[in-house]
Amino acid sequence: MKNESLINSYKNFLDNGKTERECVSQIISLARESGFKEISEFNSLKAGDKVFVQKMNKAIALFVVGSEPIEQGMNILGAHIDSPRLDVKQNPLYENDFLVYLNTHYYGGIKKYQWVTLPLAIHGIVCKKDGTSIQVCVGEGENDPVFCISDILPHLAQKQMKEVASDFISGESLDLILGSGIPSKDDDKNEKKDKPSAKKAILAILKEKYGIEEDDFGSAELEVVPSGRARDLGFDRSLILAYGQDDRSCAYTSVRALLDSQASKRTNCCLCVDKEEIGSVGATGMGSHFFENALAEVVVRLPDGYSELSLRRCLANCNMLSSDVNAAFDPMNSDLFDKANASFLNGGIVFNKYTGSRGKSGASDANPEFIARLRGLLDTANVKYQMAELGKVDQGGGGTIAYLAAKYGMNVLDAGVSVLSMHAPWEITAKEDIEQAYNAYKAFLTLE
Repeated sequence: MKNESLINSYKNFLDNGKTERECVSQIISLARESGFKEISEFNSLKAGDKVFVQKMNKAIALFVVGSEPIEQGMNILGAHIDSPRLDVKQNPLYENDFLVYLNTHYYGGIKKYQWVTLPLAIHGIVCKKDGTSIQVCVGEGENDPVFCISDILPHLAQKQMKEVASDFISGESLDLILGSGIPSKDDDKNEKKDKPSAKKAILAILKEKYGIEEDDFGSAELEVVPSGRARDLGFDRSLILAYGQDDRSCAYTSVRALLDSQASKRTNCCLCVDKEEIGSVGATGMGSHFFENALAEVVVRLPDGYSELSLRRCLANCNMLSSDVNAAFDPMNSDLFDKANASFLNGGIVFNKYTGSRGKSGASDANPEFIARLRGLLDTANVKYQMAELGKVDQGGGGTIAYLAAKYGMNVLDAGVSVLSMHAPWEITAKEDIEQAYNAYKAFLTLE
């Protein structure tokens, strides 16, 4: 491995960025260290200026202004920073037969059975009525408690074991154990004594440690994620085992590539958005107007000033890599892949001409002229890449933010890292691919 510094910083990013807010916070810190300033700090912009625009602390766009008119378009690296997880409901806390639970609603495409009996952590924010906010991160520190979802012991699981995998763990049963109480016995008159409430005891802890009342869950955004740090995988340490590598493997390398690049003729942009795992919806997803609004804030500060036509011409003339992961070929389940059109761990960055499902439903389907230019660019830069699809044609499929960018008329191609065990609590990538993705993104930003 040539670039251990990149790998170590990537793992640190994963450890400290298990939610969208945590990712944006880290990206802003890295950007400021590299000379970027928030858009509100500029009255005007010129070539070489570095600026960022963020939305609701969950989406961010970074720009390095080029010397060419913005109408000539930009080079864009676009990734998403949300990952499959469990979200805490708004009325979540309850006690059931001396155990205290936190009720959840899963987010994104998960295999529900993978989330039971794991050590879990709670990350997020609690917003109080007085306007203050409380940052929450419990389950990551050495002395922190962790949380868990229980499962049935095999001795009593005969019925469960006969059900299909999608059903034997239900969404409503994915509730975290937060604490426990002591069962009380009946007295001599066969009347139950007043028993202490385990739920009240947990609420007292929340009040003492965090200043959180039960009603505050109604205005909280709490995410349940696997507890633990990114680790090297394998005796040769060639792989990385970590939560959230879809799509933070591409987000981090995209951000890092932009920060490590110099201003060129074209304006360069790195876009990190939210909500891809649930359809790119909401104010911070790619389906919103966040990106074009952020770009408008840049355009209005440029010497030529703002016009709707300038903005539209810029968008139509852009080149974009939709920096998103692809399924790595799995030798244990090889029948699900067209091997000749699969991506392999250690094979380099993956170009995916189209995603979607079955009949290319939901795909943007990149133009071959654009792909040819990228192939030539990466060959010249000695960057390793591979061409692939997600799996066999009728096995399923998936989508990215590519089609939402392509609606502007720009060139867009999915290009990212191969991931094994994608969407599982712990995903696998290859260090070689992280480095090659970084090199590819950095080379792409020189495209003219």
